[in-house]
Parts: sequence; C-alpha cells; structure tokens
Amino acid sequence: MVEQLQTLRDKAAIRWLALLLLALAMFCAYIFMDILSPIKDLMQSTRGWDSTAFGTMQGAETFLNVFVFFLIFAGIILDKMGVRFTAVLSGAVMLVGALIKWYAVSGSFIGSGLETWFTDHLNYIPGFDELGVSPFYEGMPASAKVAAIGFMIFGCGVEMAGITVSRGIVKWFKGRETALAMGSEMALARLGVATCMIFSPFFAKLGGTVDVSRSVAFGVVLLCIALMMFIVYFFMDKKLDAQTGEAEEKDDPFKVSDIGKILSSGGFWLVALLCVLYYSAIFPFQKYAVNMLQCNLTLTEADPNTFWGGNAVTIIQYLIMLVVAACSFTSNFSKNKTAKYSLMAIAVVALVVYCVMGFKRGTAETIFAVFPLLAVAITPILGNYVDHKGKAASMLMIGSLLLIICHLTFAFILPLFKDSAVGGVVVAYVTILVLGASFSLVPAALWPSVPKLVDEKIIGSAYALIFWIQNIGLWLFPILIGKVLDKTNPDIVAALNEGTITAEQAAVSYNYQWPLVMLACLGVAALILGIILKGVDKKKGLGLEQPNIVEEK
Repeated sequence: MVEQLQTLRDKAAIRWLALLLLALAMFCAYIFMDILSPIKDLMQSTRGWDSTAFGTMQGAETFLNVFVFFLIFAGIILDKMGVRFTAVLSGAVMLVGALIKWYAVSGSFIGSGLETWFTDHLNYIPGFDELGVSPFYEGMPASAKVAAIGFMIFGCGVEMAGITVSRGIVKWFKGRETALAMGSEMALARLGVATCMIFSPFFAKLGGTVDVSRSVAFGVVLLCIALMMFIVYFFMDKKLDAQTGEAEEKDDPFKVSDIGKILSSGGFWLVALLCVLYYSAIFPFQKYAVNMLQCNLTLTEADPNTFWGGNAVTIIQYLIMLVVAACSFTSNFSKNKTAKYSLMAIAVVALVVYCVMGFKRGTAETIFAVFPLLAVAITPILGNYVDHKGKAASMLMIGSLLLIICHLTFAFILPLFKDSAVGGVVVAYVTILVLGASFSLVPAALWPSVPKLVDEKIIGSAYALIFWIQNIGLWLFPILIGKVLDKTNPDIVAALNEGTITAEQAAVSYNYQWPLVMLACLGVAALILGIILKGVDKKKGLGLEQPNIVEEK
C-alpha cells in the first residue's frame, strides 16, 4: 500500500532533475569563485595587484563566514526556513556580491570618488589589525578593497548555497544513491573550474584589448542563471513537501544545545578537520595554479592571427572538453558493455586532442583547465562504490596521499622541465589530472558521511559548522600563499619597486616552491587524520566504512 504512494523523489528522473538544477547553479557559482584566478597576471599589470593584494582579495571570500559567523547563521536559517527558501536567498546574495566585484574592476571605478575614498580609508581596522586578520591593509589598491567587499558578500551566498545543496541532496536521495548524487553534483559543478580557466582569459582579451571587467561580467550573467535554477528548484521542492506532508519550516526550534551535540562528536571533529586541511590544499591552490604554471613552464602563446591564437579555437576546445566530460560521466551509467567502453574510448581520444590543443595554444589556463576532467569521470564510480561497498575513510586517506604527491611534483619536479616545452607540459597535465582525481574522493566519501554522525534535525547546522571550519582555511591560505610568494621572491618585489622589471615580467617570474611545500604539508596532516579517523570508526562503529545503501548488502 505504501509503495503505491509515489512522490516526486520516488521517480528517478524527477529526483535527478532536481539534482541537475542544484548542480547547474553550483556550476555557475564555481565559475565566479575563480573568475580572476586565471588572470592573476593581468590583475597585476592592469590594476596593480601584487601577490599580497591578490591573495588578500581572494581570501576575503570567506571573511564574513569565518569572523562574523555568517555560516553558522546560514545553517540556522536552513534548519528553520528549509532548503528552497535558503536556496533562493543564497542565489540572490551571490548575485549582489558579484555585481559589487564587477564594478570594482570595471573602468567606471578608475578615477571615481569611490576609488579616492577607498584609497584613503579602510587602511586600519581596529581589533582586526591587532589580531592580524584584517581583510584590508595600508597600500592595498582601492579596486582590490572594493572587490574584496563584493567577494565577501558573494562568499556568504556561495557557502550558504553549498550547505543548502548538500541538505537538498540528502532530502531527495536519503536511503537511495546519496554518495553517487553528491559525487555527480560536484563533478558537474567542478566543470565550472575548467569553464572559468578557459573563458575568463578569453573574455579579458577579447577583441585584442585587455579588459578584466569583461571576465567578471561573464560570471555575473551566469549567476543570474544560477538564481533562476534555484527558483525552478523552489517550486519542485514545494510540490514534494505538499506530497509528503513534510514542512521544513515547522521543524523544532533551533537550540544552542544542538551545536553542543554536534561539537561533542569526536567523529564530527575528525571529519571537519580533514575537510579544512584537504580543501585548503586545493581551493587556494586553484587561485594561483595558472600563475604557477606560467612561472614554471616555457610557453609560446600562439599568434592571434593564426587558428591556434584565434577566438574560434577557444570554443572548439571547450566543446571537446564537454565531450570528454559527457562521455566519461555517461559511461558510468551504461549497462551495455560495448556502449560503455565505446564512450570511454571516445573520452580518452577527446582528452588527448584537448591536451594537444592546449599545448598548441601555449597558454597556462588551457593546460590547468583539465583539472576537473578525470574527477568527472571517476567521481560517480567512487560515489557508487561508497553507496554499495563503503570504505569512505579509506578513500580519504588515498586522496590525501595523492594530494601530497601532486604538490611535491609541482614544487620540485615541474621546475626541472623548465627548458623542455613538451616535457614540462606533459608533467603538468598528468599531475593536474591526478590532483583533480584526488579531489573527487572528498565529495564521494566525506560529505555523505556527515548524516551518519548527527541527527537529521540538525544536519543543516552540522554542514554549516563543517563549512565554517573549512572557511577558516579558505580565508587563511590564499593570503598565506600571496605573502609567502612575496617574501620568498624578494628580488622580484625589489626589482618591481625599483622599476627595473615591468609588472608583466614580474607576474610570470615567481618561484612557487615554498607555497607548494606548505600545501603538501596540509596533505600530510590530512593523511594522519584520515588514519586516525579510520581507527576511531573501527573502534566506535561510526559506520563510515559501511555502505550507504544497507539493504543491498
């Protein structure tokens, strides 16, 4: 009798449509999150942002989440108001922040009264300066300050969206393919990283004139689309609640003691700390990765008058990238072996073609754009494995080990190929693909483990606390990388100040060895925590190594 009551989430096509809406919204958000990352060199040459200014602006994304505890409030809003309200709210907040950031880097800001005001003010923030956590500093370009403010607001929205999407997936997939759904959502969302790497420089250099605001405007348009996706999801979610009789808005009132229950869980703390270490070694790196490649590879950018240097090749390469992603992702769901292996073969051939095109174009951003492609291929496999076989803690350990190897390769092996154009690009491609694969282990293994550690009633707050702890690292490490770059490259900083080197030359001359070693150390710490987590899980029976779909065992 119960089986006759078909709700929207009982229909596979509908629940996967709901997932698609959430994933596409996050895809757009991921693009904006790193919209300036592939054009760090242009920000230095056209807006005067050195590594410290760039890193401080990038770290500002999580400032309000960490120091004003906005993420904690976001979790409370999510628990009390429900997924659909919070989704639309997060979309609107992201868009507001994005518009401010766009204005900050636009030509309209240059020479304006606001530029003068921000140059003269916000150079000292009482309290925050004494603690060493101020989002601004004396001498920071005014455009970077305003961009940082916009990025702070965007950061509130994107992290709110992150916990909302996680909660939404749990709501639509609980007892079903939770890990597969979360892994698939992140696989699609992370294509935003590749899209950003390809199109941000494309728009910045469009028409032969450099204008960094065009890249940000591209991101703003996509965030408008993200908001529309959340609005469509709003109505789907509302219909689901009408069918099931659920009413998230009527949940028990949030109590401070709920946070106490979460924080008293040793398993929760291990997962949260693992998360902050792992994500701190990836997301801040993404913001500098293109510039790191520019500084370590011998690249000859194609002549704009040829096919390889024209605009058409950008679109063609992106379409080939989509073929790689679509075929590799779809192959996971094909029951027919011939079709499965055919799709995999097409994906491999397309990936090789994509890599050759990246080499021919001679741009670092097109090389780093392969970062999420292997992740797209294997994330569904890993998610499906966790759903049916378990081993989430073991996967996190493997991911940490790969993370260490990749960062040390970038730090010590890649520079050895500086004089070999082909060798350097091959080492870069392989390392970037493996790093992306290691990253896919986290959404497939870590996020689906959270519902096993806390009550369903306070799962939104649990995700919020994990995201808050994670945001501490995402605030700190972009700033640290920028400061370490300037401190360990004093000759470049001095030459730039003396005028014996141009901003364009300085932007591609940094030695990234020590920032990369710092990130590798985070991987070592994550590996140690992963080993401890596996031991605790075995002793206390947290269920992290157990499959999510228990009835199929």
